Amino acid sequence: MKIRILALITLTLAALALVSQSADKPKSMTTPEPTPGLERAVLGGGCFWCLEAVFERLDGVKDVVSGYAGGHTENPTYEAVCSHTTGHAEVVQIDFDPKKISYEKLLDVFWHAHDPTTLNRQGHDVGESYRSLILYTSEAQKAAAEKSKVGEQKNWKAPIVTQLEPLKVFYKAEVSHQDYYRLNGNKNPYCQAVIRPKVEKLEDKGIIPKQ
Repeated sequence: MKIRILALITLTLAALALVSQSADKPKSMTTPEPTPGLERAVLGGGCFWCLEAVFERLDGVKDVVSGYAGGHTENPTYEAVCSHTTGHAEVVQIDFDPKKISYEKLLDVFWHAHDPTTLNRQGHDVGESYRSLILYTSEAQKAAAEKSKVGEQKNWKAPIVTQLEPLKVFYKAEVSHQDYYRLNGNKNPYCQAVIRPKVEKLEDKGIIPKQ
């Protein structure tokens, strides 16, 4: 009887561990198509917490989702992406109303929100998952991104290394990574040391509205 009880306890604990590990993961790693009338942009420029905090401020942006794209592994986890073995970059998926804000404007904010001249790196975040990346969803976006990149180069002494690729699939990041700065801005030292100064700098320049 004792052996059976111990076995039952062991199985229960194992099941609870599995539930705990999967609870943070979204039910679906991919996201549905944008609402009719909205368009979608996918951009990578270092830690997705930073870009999410920036683009959520813009009028005309309806939704910003942190996730992974540009790699070869299906349904990647945050830990796997951070190991730099999946090929994925941390990116944000931005659904926006083109009547209120253009794709070109989003790209302009994108260039201001990170350093596009550092290869596989943003500050202390190093590795291919932090690379500068534009994943276009149409030929029109591709043309706009190419034009924007050429025009932006005059503002930098070093060559822009931002990659332009077609979006194949976007994987939504774990629940704990969504709205991260809004929920953790006053608790996480990284938010205070890295994200807040970036947001305040963009506010001072008038790139994003103050709150």
